[in-house]
Amino acid sequence: MNADLTQLCINTVRVLAADAVQKANSGHPGTPMGIAPIGHVLWTKAMNYNPKNPEWPNRDRFILSAGHACMFQYAYLYLTGYDITMDDIKNFRQLGSKTAGHPEYGLLAGIEITTGPLGQGFANGVGMAIAQQYLASRYNKDGFNLFDYKIYAICSDGDLMEGVSAEAASLAGHLKLGNLIYLYDNNHISIEGDTALAFNEDVAKRFEAYGWHTQSIDDGNDIKGITAAIENAKNETGKPSLILVRTHIAYGAPDAVDTAEAHGAPLGEKELKATKINLGFDPEKSFVVADEVLNFYRKEGEKGAEVEKKWNELFQSYKEKYADLANEYELFSSGKLPEGWKDKLPLFSGDEKEATRTASGKTLNAVADYFPLMIGGAADLAPSTNTLLKKYESFEGDNHGGRNFHFGIREHAMGSVLNGMAVTKGFTPYGATFLIFSEYMRPPIRLAAIMQIKPIYVYTHDSIGLGEDGTTHQPVEQLISLRSIPNLTVIRPADANETVQAWRVALEHTGGPVALILSRQKLPIIDQEKYAKASLLEKGAYVLSDAENFQLILVATGSEISLAMKAQAALKDENISARVVSMPSWELFNKQDTSYKNSVFPKDKRKRLSIEAGSPLGWREYVTDEGDIIGISKFGESAPGDEVMKAYGFSVENVVKKAKALLGK
Repeated sequence: MNADLTQLCINTVRVLAADAVQKANSGHPGTPMGIAPIGHVLWTKAMNYNPKNPEWPNRDRFILSAGHACMFQYAYLYLTGYDITMDDIKNFRQLGSKTAGHPEYGLLAGIEITTGPLGQGFANGVGMAIAQQYLASRYNKDGFNLFDYKIYAICSDGDLMEGVSAEAASLAGHLKLGNLIYLYDNNHISIEGDTALAFNEDVAKRFEAYGWHTQSIDDGNDIKGITAAIENAKNETGKPSLILVRTHIAYGAPDAVDTAEAHGAPLGEKELKATKINLGFDPEKSFVVADEVLNFYRKEGEKGAEVEKKWNELFQSYKEKYADLANEYELFSSGKLPEGWKDKLPLFSGDEKEATRTASGKTLNAVADYFPLMIGGAADLAPSTNTLLKKYESFEGDNHGGRNFHFGIREHAMGSVLNGMAVTKGFTPYGATFLIFSEYMRPPIRLAAIMQIKPIYVYTHDSIGLGEDGTTHQPVEQLISLRSIPNLTVIRPADANETVQAWRVALEHTGGPVALILSRQKLPIIDQEKYAKASLLEKGAYVLSDAENFQLILVATGSEISLAMKAQAALKDENISARVVSMPSWELFNKQDTSYKNSVFPKDKRKRLSIEAGSPLGWREYVTDEGDIIGISKFGESAPGDEVMKAYGFSVENVVKKAKALLGK
């Protein structure tokens, strides 16, 4: 390829990005213009990909962690032949467009994960790298290097300022993830001005301290230098790599180059025309791609089909020699579940109490053998969250085949890493911490819900009932906070058997993440012969204990179900009949048809009383204006759990008092 055509290709991306942002009158033209040469190297020299099959398992992954620069990615996807048209480019940031204002997973082929909130893509890549290494460890054999793909990312100064990238970088270095190749767009510009306003650290030294391999390129237009650095990174298999590239935002724009204004606003018609003249384009024409440019990039994109063909032939030979492993991979990567796993689900009985966190751990271990791509761990809390797979080793720097993860006290990175695992087909990742610390994970939870991918969150120590740790550790507003996130299914089981069913539902669920909310304290096991079966948990709410001609409905979740059952008995002694409804999941219940909903909560004037050790917000929908709510509208305090619960109104006496007041007795 001659130098003139190379420059024309790169400049075409620059002008295309500027045109799209100008037409939308919205967006970020500067960064795509500055990093266009990096994209040229990635899509023509470095990465294996097939635009005709974007889901090819051994493709290299590309993450634009600096998601605001998405026109850069859209341009290269279009030019190399993905399912995106020039009309899509022209429709940038418009209603219903594939080309959203930040890259969105599932909206456009070739987008591996949703990015935009800075630092997330950086951490997602660590999860993708972990998944690749695990696949390689499990499935690769001598002569069958099935999974050897790399994870590439472009990150910005904003990504590196965010704390989540520090957490993730530390973890990646510790785990020796040599399949990570990140390029840092070091353009010295942020929205407020020069990055020196808030950021003057030695990035290379910081990453070397994390255990990364670092290289620096002084000129972002140095194609040979960028190419050589990426090759060096590929050869460094024992450490993740960061390539620092000195770029210039809005490169090619005569007056906008190296200005903060070029970061997040169109160049303006005058500057855009000047840019086109400067780069050798007709200033009166827009969205122009020369035939030789499109032909060149399309031929580069077509090379991937042959690479995939060879991989498919390799996999076919592998399947003949390692049929069980090949069939296993095909099963899980297709989204199917194995046969027989539900037969291993435990059943709890007897008078012994069991914390739901303990029942969760027993369930997880009971089915682990059936789910070889179910991997996860905790933020340094595995003994407390009961998330250790007892038969399996830990995933560590010298063992990338372990299934137990030690995320360290890095909840934010844990959530983001889980997302990176979850977009790798076949994987069921889970992560655990105390419910109160879900606050540290909220950005990746939200992104998982947007993408409708399925990491499973195990949140224990679910209420003021945890006791002595006090206000800082006692969740109050977290349940309603999580329930407010669209596409997130929250399940708070009442006992050990509901916990088993919660795991069943979580493993079978599609269309978003699942959060299991579990108790620290031991809870009574509800008699499966005397009361409704816990398998009804899949309905979200069900009549657990009914009463003839009931006058009142007591509806509760989690540990408060046992309180509701005791209150039902106490009310019966006073000739008041009450139905007890277990409602472990609002989201699952809201999906049921009207007939079922009415069978649980009849449309009549009978009173309803909700009981949950959390914020009362949201319960009014289920108890109606004529009902009442026992909840918590203040923070907890440090004392034994039983004492705190009683002091906050979670006692049989208070439930009976509230019930009688509702009935006017």
